[in-house]
Amino acid sequence: MSSSSITSEARQPGFIQGIMLLLPITMYVIGTSVFTATISVTQEFFKDVPHANILVNLMQTMPAIWVVIFATVAGWLADRFGRMKILLWAMFIYAIVGTVPFFLENIYLILVTRCAVGICEAVVLVSTTAMIGDYYSGRSRERWLAGQTGLATLAAIFVVWAGGVLGGIFGWQGPFLIYMYSFVLAFGVAFFCWEPPRRTAKEEEAEGIVVLFTKIPMARMLGICAVTVFGSLLFYTPITQNANAFVSLGLHDTNRIGQFSSLAALGVPVGTVIFWFIGRIKTAWLLLISFALNCFGFYLMSRATTPINYTWAAQIQQLGCGLILPTLLVWAQYGMAFSIRGRAVGMWQAAYAVGLFVSGATITIMATALGQGNQLAGMLPAFGKLSIACGIAAVVSLISGVVKRSPASTASA
Repeated sequence: MSSSSITSEARQPGFIQGIMLLLPITMYVIGTSVFTATISVTQEFFKDVPHANILVNLMQTMPAIWVVIFATVAGWLADRFGRMKILLWAMFIYAIVGTVPFFLENIYLILVTRCAVGICEAVVLVSTTAMIGDYYSGRSRERWLAGQTGLATLAAIFVVWAGGVLGGIFGWQGPFLIYMYSFVLAFGVAFFCWEPPRRTAKEEEAEGIVVLFTKIPMARMLGICAVTVFGSLLFYTPITQNANAFVSLGLHDTNRIGQFSSLAALGVPVGTVIFWFIGRIKTAWLLLISFALNCFGFYLMSRATTPINYTWAAQIQQLGCGLILPTLLVWAQYGMAFSIRGRAVGMWQAAYAVGLFVSGATITIMATALGQGNQLAGMLPAFGKLSIACGIAAVVSLISGVVKRSPASTASA
């Protein structure tokens, strides 16, 4: 498997290359969202298997676990062996191991394939994100990176719907057929994209690319990753808990819950579009705006008395997430030389995946404690506590922006 024989020196990345590198983000969305509509049917099928509920939930979360474990390794592989080779192999293997469970009824074998799916997702996420950094620079790079956040949210809405349709036709195994989509996407990437030429720091600087680091700045990256875990937690908390919040407000119709949840999620792509226009300002100011929106959104969510009021409040909170995630991704890549870009992206992707896991446990523990053992009763008050945490983060960002008087730039903080 290889890209076009036309040399990369004779080609310049444009819109189609950007689209082909954005679309693979949907593969991660498939791994986490495709079973949303059929989870109860799957649990019913495996009800006689010991610990069925836990095992079925693992089917849904196992790929993300392996993104956490393997993302940094994927970054090293991308830097060592090149982006395109491992990307195309991962996409084809992903399609195979993702679709195989359609023909299986052994949950333990299915879980093995889900591990492989997660490893492939890690490679795809890291390789395509690094290639965006390799292909583009400056404002163009920032906009393409921001596009990942918005596209992932929109794709999740479609994937949940498509999983439900396939589940209705083929039963609990139906959603696994969506993974065949990776075959088509892999051929598109192979045809339109190419291996970025390896460049030294001096060569990148000659092309106008800012290079500050030729070795991983560990302290800087650990700081960015810590903020990323928090930002990812903020992003996933409403996504994983919206249903419980609506039930606590008296809404039990799953159809309506799905509609309101989809409306709330639209705040993310709107936030991404806003980032396109203000993404060049200092990172500290972007974080200040993002955390302030999260603070205000979570506060209104905690005070909501009707589902519609909650939905509007959640849109404000998700608007903040649409700003913070691309801010952090651009910050993580800024100044990284070609030779270490894959590893930097791998560290960031691992931190982002950690946020997915800790979000569910964190809000459950908080809500149960605040509701004195009743999770639903404590759900909205828990959002109030997150509002306070976001307010503190906003103040820290403000202080950081005032103290560090560096030139206005997304990556300067």
